[in-house]
Order: sequence, then C-alpha cells, then structure tokens
Amino acid sequence: METNTARKINAGIEEEAEVSIKISNLNVFFGVNHILKDLSLDFQKNKVNCIIGPSGSGKSTLLRSINRINDGTEKLKVTGAVHFNEKDILNGVTNLTQLRKDIGMVFQSPCVFPKSILENVIFGIQQHKKLTVSEKQDITEETLKAVSLWPEVMDRLKDSGQSLSIGQQQRLCIARTLATAPKVLLMDEPTSSLDPVTTRVIENLMERLKKRYTIVLVTHNIAQAKRISDQVFFMCNGQLIESGTNDMFFNTPKKEQTKSYLKDETCVCR
Repeated sequence: METNTARKINAGIEEEAEVSIKISNLNVFFGVNHILKDLSLDFQKNKVNCIIGPSGSGKSTLLRSINRINDGTEKLKVTGAVHFNEKDILNGVTNLTQLRKDIGMVFQSPCVFPKSILENVIFGIQQHKKLTVSEKQDITEETLKAVSLWPEVMDRLKDSGQSLSIGQQQRLCIARTLATAPKVLLMDEPTSSLDPVTTRVIENLMERLKKRYTIVLVTHNIAQAKRISDQVFFMCNGQLIESGTNDMFFNTPKKEQTKSYLKDETCVCR
C-alpha cells in the first residue's frame, strides 16, 4: 500500500494531510455498462472531501462502492482497490457489518424508521452490542447533541421519529450513524430535499463534525461545495476530471472541462 499521507499546496506552503481512504484504479461495471473508469484519488482525514459533477457521472456509485452497498447488485463487477485502515476493503474484507459501522452513510432522503426518536438513534449500534437502559439514554443524548437536535427533541424521545420535520429527520439519521462511532461519514446529497435555512444547518454541522470524522460528500450544488469543501473532486462520465483544494479548484482550475462546468454546469466530458 502507498504512503498514508498526501501532499497539498496551500498559499505556497507545502503541508502533509493524512489520507483516510485511498482509491486506486477503481472500475465498476453493471453488466456491459462501465460506470466508474480507472478512478484513483485520496480522501483526506478530518476534511470535507466533496465530489461534484453532473447527474449520471458516477458520484453515488463511488460512494456506494466505498462501503460496498452495491454488493449483490446483479451483474456487478468491480476491479481495483479501496484502502481503508491499511486493508483493501474490496478484497479480503468479509465482515461488511463492521465495515459499514466504520464507514457510515447518510442518504439523500432521510430514512427514518417507524420507531421512537430514541429507538431510531440506537437502532444501528444495537446490532453490534447489547445496551443497558442507561447506555441507550447516554448515546441518544450525546449524538443528538452532536447534531444540534437535542434541545428540540429532549422531551419527545418516545415520539415517533417520523413526526419530525424533514430537516430534523435528516439530522436524526446523522445521529443514528454517529451512534455507531464511525471513522468516515459518506453523505450522498444530504441537503437536496431541504430548504435553504435547514441546508445551512446541515452544512454548519458538517463543519463541526469534520473535527472528529472524515467526510465524503456528494453534492450537485456547486455553491455548497464552494462553501464547505476542503478538497474537491470533479467527476464526469465515470472519470475523475480534476481535483484540488477548495482554493485551487475554484480559483485556478486547470482543465477546460472543469472551467466549463463551474461556469454554467455544462459538461463537455463525454
């Protein structure tokens, strides 16, 4: 495996950033459809690693490949390597439950179970360990505080999670993911169905969470990527077109395809 650090240039100063996930020559096929094409990139620890690109560019497929949610899909073929915790998770990692505990995922639409708010929070962690009543309460309070939802629901923990607003439900889902103590958070357009005010709440949350977690965010919103990303990866037609730090990517893009997409979201990669 390659070194676990990556170099970056920021304001003329060379720094080292620790790599959390290293992807090498990743290819994903669904039957004859070649979805991801020789992708090689590093996601940095304790950063918001933001993936942008047009619909159908392979962004969500990439996210789902990282914690192997695509496994079992008919006619799926995957080649290449995805290194995490010094292991290639595509080859030799058989405990998918543990993998998905370490690499949690938040989806575009909130997936709230028809259970109480408390039961929603502890649903995932209970698959890994038996909890006492006290532990359930402590984990619920800690994670709901982490997503700034505790003041809004502290007196409603027995209410159905589905009684919450969409924005609250999304934060509840993030809390449920945090309850399993992951190292990486995969977030697939988590604000696409939210209003602007709630979107900024989630963005501020990501800014805080990156101090403890590696975040890999897929978004179709270029303005959002510019606001909160540390690293940006531009994908089109299953390929990585360009990547860089926020400042480098948005202020001095090198590829004509990138410049075109940033200007009017026109993709000329096909």
